[in-house]
Amino acid sequence: MAPLIMISSCFVWNLFMVLIGVSVSVPVEAKSWLKAHATFYGANQSPISLGGACGYDNTFHAGFGVNTAAVSTMLFRGGEACGACYQVICDYRVDPKWCLRRRSVTVTATNFCPPNNQGGWCDPPHHHFDMSAPSFFRIARQGSEGIVPVLYTRVPCKRRGGVRFTLRGQSNFNMVMISNVGGSGDVKAVSIKGSRGRSSWLPMHRNWGANWQSSVDLRNQRLSFKLTLADGNTLQFLNVVPSSWRFGQTFSSRNQFS
Repeated sequence: MAPLIMISSCFVWNLFMVLIGVSVSVPVEAKSWLKAHATFYGANQSPISLGGACGYDNTFHAGFGVNTAAVSTMLFRGGEACGACYQVICDYRVDPKWCLRRRSVTVTATNFCPPNNQGGWCDPPHHHFDMSAPSFFRIARQGSEGIVPVLYTRVPCKRRGGVRFTLRGQSNFNMVMISNVGGSGDVKAVSIKGSRGRSSWLPMHRNWGANWQSSVDLRNQRLSFKLTLADGNTLQFLNVVPSSWRFGQTFSSRNQFS
């Protein structure tokens, strides 16, 4: 029988840190790591208000907390990235002055970092994260007022509680903001169904960000939703909204993507 070789966790971690500094895309635990850069929102700006182009009025209310980021054009995908999660590591090998070694943070995409068409970091083809200050300083040193190199990978979103549906609009214009989505986090398709008669699933269309719309009057009906994420996973949320609902209310389901 061959001898059993014990490998310490410290050795594995050091090997990991060497590998991610060598290549643009490195398979680590079946993940693909890509190069990008990161900055941070103004330190005095409240991180809970950074819902921006995704339409999350309050990132705590949406279930995302303070670890959020605005992402560049290449990542935003016209709003489809809203709610997606990324693990971000400051690239210590490239910038040991400002990067904290062996630190990572998982951020949720909640906003869009617009291009200025003058070669800025958010212009295509750059991959860029404009992070909230609390998340940025988990991987970079205080005093880093510029741009730091990072490596990132998509990771599953871990959410507390169920998917949330915030009802907006008026009469026959229904707009629903969908938040606190687990799994891949990014919603690809939404259908809605009322409780009256033989109602069938009606496709909704992305209005902007995490806001989806339909043009059917579904007032005074229980509402059900069917969500499909970008990775193809689909869940139904039956009668998640009671018939007594009003515009402006938020309802949380018991179901969640894993």
